[in-house]
Amino acid sequence: MNNQPPELTERKALELHRARAQHDALFLQLDTADEIQERLTEVNRRFTNPAIVTAFPEIWRECFPNAKIISDTDVLSLEQEAHDLVIHALCLHWANDPVGQLVQSRRALKPDGLFIGAMFGGQTLAELRSVLAEVESATTGGISPRVAPMAEIRDLGGLLQRAGFALPVADSAVKTVTYSDAVRLMHDLRHMGEGNALAQRHKKPLTRSQIEKIVETYATHFPSESGRIRATFEIVYLTGWAPDESQQKPLRPGSATTRLADALGTSELTIPNSSAKTQP
Repeated sequence: MNNQPPELTERKALELHRARAQHDALFLQLDTADEIQERLTEVNRRFTNPAIVTAFPEIWRECFPNAKIISDTDVLSLEQEAHDLVIHALCLHWANDPVGQLVQSRRALKPDGLFIGAMFGGQTLAELRSVLAEVESATTGGISPRVAPMAEIRDLGGLLQRAGFALPVADSAVKTVTYSDAVRLMHDLRHMGEGNALAQRHKKPLTRSQIEKIVETYATHFPSESGRIRATFEIVYLTGWAPDESQQKPLRPGSATTRLADALGTSELTIPNSSAKTQP
């Protein structure tokens, strides 16, 4: 009996989409690489043996010429405790096992090594998801998966903890991009290598009438300036460290030697027992 969950992504389709990507459309990859470089300047450390998990090595090699480039296959080609920095670059949303990808990344880090992951968050393409669901429901009576699911930031910090990272942090940056119409947006997604590669996708293409309705509905619900439409991309940054004894640790409850009231220079008040009855 096979207890494995069904695969999220059809790898053959994903690789085909990525092979057709166009460099000019990879602006989100470039923006993310620049953002991670900026974040690394704020870390008081020199990284000498970085590794990058990416589907677009040419983009990331430009920014990190000395890094080992790794494909985002289910089993990452990473040696245990071989790197002081691992970057997982905008491909976790296609992973069949995101936690497994994080665990493999942590194991590849030397003690006190740094992990930075960048992935699309839950606000990404919220407008397109809404329009596709509305149009498909109205025209077919049902909804099929056409955009990869994206995790919410409130859940992603927990993934870092499950993967065994110390000092986990998740934060996000939201970027709004405008397009002439919904067709141009969908073309751009294909040029990014982000076409629909979901294993459970409906393989029948949209009809001409559906596309016309999508264009009309999108323009009505999500207009931008000068007759254009807007699309949201949320990039969530996950940061964690491989555990090491040198790292700061929280104090044990009750181990404080100074009262908070003394530190703040205030008076300490006793709060009455909430279960006590009040007098009329």
